[in-house]
Amino acid sequence: MQSVYFGCINYHWMLILVFVTLLACKEKQHETVYASSSDWSVSLGTKASSQYSSLNQINTENIQNLELAWTYRTGDIEEGKNTQIQCNPIIINGVLFATTPTQKAIALNAANGKRIWEFDPHQHYKLGVAVNRGVTFWQSGEDRRILYSVGSYLFALNADTGELVRDFGNNGSVSLKTGLGDWAQNLFVISTSPGIIYKDKIIIGTRVSENNDAAPGFIRAFNVRTGEVDWVFHTIPRPGEFGYDTWPEDAYERVGGANNWSGMSLDESRGVVYIPTGSASFDFWGGNRLGDNLFANSIIALDADQGERIWHYQTIRHDMWDRDLPAPPNLVSVNHEGKKIDALAQVTKTGRVFLLDRDSGEPLFPIEEIEVPESDLIGEETAKSQPLPTLPPPFSRQVFTEEVITDISPEATAYVKEKIKGLKYGHMFMPPSTEGTIIYPGFDGGAEWGGSAFDPNTGFLYVNANEMPWILTMVPTMDLEGATLGKSAYLAHCVMCHGQDLKGDTAGDYPSLLGVEERYSKEEIHAILANGKGRMPGFKHVKEEQREAIVAFLLDEKAEGPSQDLHEQGMESNLISVPYTHTGYNRFFDEDGYPAVKPPWGTLNAIDLNKGEIAWQVPLGEFEELSKKGVPKTGTENYGGPVVTDGGLLFIGASQDEYFRVFDKNTGEELWKYKLPAGGYATPATYAIDGEQFVVIAAGGGKMGTKSGDYYVAFKLKNK
Repeated sequence: MQSVYFGCINYHWMLILVFVTLLACKEKQHETVYASSSDWSVSLGTKASSQYSSLNQINTENIQNLELAWTYRTGDIEEGKNTQIQCNPIIINGVLFATTPTQKAIALNAANGKRIWEFDPHQHYKLGVAVNRGVTFWQSGEDRRILYSVGSYLFALNADTGELVRDFGNNGSVSLKTGLGDWAQNLFVISTSPGIIYKDKIIIGTRVSENNDAAPGFIRAFNVRTGEVDWVFHTIPRPGEFGYDTWPEDAYERVGGANNWSGMSLDESRGVVYIPTGSASFDFWGGNRLGDNLFANSIIALDADQGERIWHYQTIRHDMWDRDLPAPPNLVSVNHEGKKIDALAQVTKTGRVFLLDRDSGEPLFPIEEIEVPESDLIGEETAKSQPLPTLPPPFSRQVFTEEVITDISPEATAYVKEKIKGLKYGHMFMPPSTEGTIIYPGFDGGAEWGGSAFDPNTGFLYVNANEMPWILTMVPTMDLEGATLGKSAYLAHCVMCHGQDLKGDTAGDYPSLLGVEERYSKEEIHAILANGKGRMPGFKHVKEEQREAIVAFLLDEKAEGPSQDLHEQGMESNLISVPYTHTGYNRFFDEDGYPAVKPPWGTLNAIDLNKGEIAWQVPLGEFEELSKKGVPKTGTENYGGPVVTDGGLLFIGASQDEYFRVFDKNTGEELWKYKLPAGGYATPATYAIDGEQFVVIAAGGGKMGTKSGDYYVAFKLKNK
């Protein structure tokens, strides 16, 4: 009897063991389906921001057989309104998740481009529209969610239906202003880059104003299930916190910025998230934030579970050049001095790569300190020096001098030589000035937000770079004495994008406001100013009196009287506490609209991280009209990063000529190109369905004066 009893127990335990094993297999099956090598399940490929795929069906031997597989049009392009798609889509179990020009979320059948569902956030909220670079996927059992941000809200959607997850936050959304403090609630806060998932948290950064009305850029972890804030890391330290002594004592109560707008990387095995940050605001004058300003312009390693600092490395001290870290760091493994080291590679706008030990933050190559010229702006004090890695060498030119002036024609050379008279240049850290300072590499790099790709097989880091000089000219606000309230408010809030002369920027990214009354009614201008439209954010945090005055200024209405005292008018802007504004973001072109420096104007680079060497560099993009005149291939300004694969290939759009290109990853040879219906200013993705490899890119255009588009374009090999 006893033996029968124990036999029954053993039998029952066997059944339980089988049941548990089946459950484990089912869970593992889910994990495999939602994180297989056939998928592109995370923005930029992996949580390590590798922009790499082991897929190799498309390779150097058959690349000429690549053809269009499908095209999807979102249907919400705004003709003439400079809309864009900068999204790097994710593909999971045959479903592509992405966003549209007006920031709708979509799910497509990744095999044929047919829409499965669409979510329109504007039906639920009155939102402005900015750019969006991707969405985030989370799963627990059968609960699968898409999280993405629009305006100042983070939404949670059912990944299978596109419906709001009502038990997340307030009926499916939370405010991205949560955890920033009371004074930030009326300020501009959005998120352009997707967050990153660690366990049941989504860790996310924000984009804030670059003026003196910026909200603080604190990093938050939101609970994916509830929407509650699990932790906050103060990038502008409070009393008693590390780094507090690198700011004025009250900076945490009034200074903004030091934000992560470019995304972040995660080492799940270590439980560490690596966060690159931007500059403190106001971007170009820091007399009210003297000091090194930790944790602005830094790579910060945080405990992903608790949000506690492990280490940091500051790449720019007391930034006054808008030298934000523009992309997530690539988590890499390198052979260094005979050892295998887990490291991270951070590309910068200055055209450099900081290669740091992932555990300690220590640089793997020596760092040199470059002295910085003193500023002659009122109240400003530059940092005495800035750190620059000695290796790898820079992947873009570092200093504007007369030797780099364009030589594509005698007329272009003469024009630029005349234009630089009186401007300040000759040092990569030349401070901003009222005379005008040439910023080179420019505000968009060097490296930009498209990110870089790392191939673990070659040890190469692949990064596209811009070679565009910009001119920054500061304007003393005391010169505005007697100006109308409308002009003063315009210079405080609008001049950085639309320029002092209302003509927009020189590349067409920001439209001219001259003749705006011919395009919009007075009521429509009021609504756009309050709520935003296209890439423009809303300015509800600006007093209604000032918004009305700006509209009157734009429409040249004479009824507006002169300003009395800016303090009395309540100008919560840089006009009170900052003695300068500036004339906007102005690219430096020759008289025909080409960059003011010698080509190349855009490059694609392969950097050997093991040796600290540039393996190859080639121009990226072409001006066909110049090529026909015999000018060697120049490259163009470019936005959107590369993807590298085990098939020996590098895929990239990005260039101003609107081509999608494929390069040999070992040599830089251009193997294939395809003219997109609009510029591919986004990072592509690659995936496989039923053993067939696809490559997809958003063709949203809208940058550098090119036409807008609403396309997702996918390619595969021709069927035999």
